[in-house]
Amino acid sequence: MHTTLPITMPSEQRQKIRDDYYATVIDSVGDGVIVVASDGRITLCNPAAQEITGFSQKQAQGAAFDKLFSLETTLIEMLAKTLRTGITISDHENVVVRSTGRITPVAVTCYPLLEGSGENIGAILTLKDITYIRELEAAVRQVDRLSTLGTLAAGLAHEIKNPLGGIKGAAQLLEREFEPESEMLEYTRVMIRETERIDHIIRELLELASPRSLKLAPVNLHKILGDILLLQNQAVADRDILFIKHLDPSIPEIMADEELLTRLFLNLICNAIDAMGQDGRLTVTSRVLSDYRMAQNERHSRMVVIEVADDGPGIPPEDLENIWTPFFSTKSTGTGLGLTICHKIVSEHRGMIKAESDSGHGTKFTVLLPLVR
Repeated sequence: MHTTLPITMPSEQRQKIRDDYYATVIDSVGDGVIVVASDGRITLCNPAAQEITGFSQKQAQGAAFDKLFSLETTLIEMLAKTLRTGITISDHENVVVRSTGRITPVAVTCYPLLEGSGENIGAILTLKDITYIRELEAAVRQVDRLSTLGTLAAGLAHEIKNPLGGIKGAAQLLEREFEPESEMLEYTRVMIRETERIDHIIRELLELASPRSLKLAPVNLHKILGDILLLQNQAVADRDILFIKHLDPSIPEIMADEELLTRLFLNLICNAIDAMGQDGRLTVTSRVLSDYRMAQNERHSRMVVIEVADDGPGIPPEDLENIWTPFFSTKSTGTGLGLTICHKIVSEHRGMIKAESDSGHGTKFTVLLPLVR
């Protein structure tokens, strides 16, 4: 496609129309585009690049690239090499942008900008935000790790279950031998209680390890969330905890396993309540993410996003990376399997779950589920 301009139009006007036309095309590109002149100054920065880098058009226009991106040494080196040699350079692994206040991984390609004569007059950088791809890769690694651990856990669980039953049975028989007022009864009760606790852990391990076919049916996510919040509101009636809902009423029913999703959100909401102690705010939000790619070669799809956020003490950074690992728990009474099972439930629904936390300012769990009806 090209524009046809009247020959009688002044050359300056024709040039302006062409410039406006090409600027509109570049502004419409979904990836970030930055054009840099041979002297290292930025001559163009499209809206997608402004969003990725955090710099406005006013900040970028005419600025020295190496000054504006002083924190991004890899980007500066790529640009310098392309300007010097005229070759195209790509890096889809090692480049991040930090100017927005957060670390954003980007895939970058730096092309030489050539005139018709072949003279190198600058460079064009394209930037693609690959945050979702990195999150997906991390989720895949987590699923593989859980699969291996689950297989091992299943074998151990079966080996433990039989002798555990024998210990519990022996403790119950021993309990009958003592008089009702005997102090020894307390010991047998502890034995029985602890064997029951171990049995509960084993059942969770087997659930984690054993594959289960989903019972798919149309599910109203808001009804699940509403029922859970209604019951939990009664459970915390003696505490100063406020429940806040921001639910998008346009979200339709999705095909899912209602029992598993109920367990997933009950676990997340109960964890949030436990984290806040005697007072706090728990916020549940739903929305639709219309342009999400679950894998690099898959088409973009619509996802339902459910966020469960609390304003509790948060999770320390050193603990955050371990929360999906079986048996990792910061609670004295926790089994360390609840979030692992949550991860499994979401994975079985071809979704994703992630956690964000700021020590002292709360935690947010985000669940993404395919909007398949």
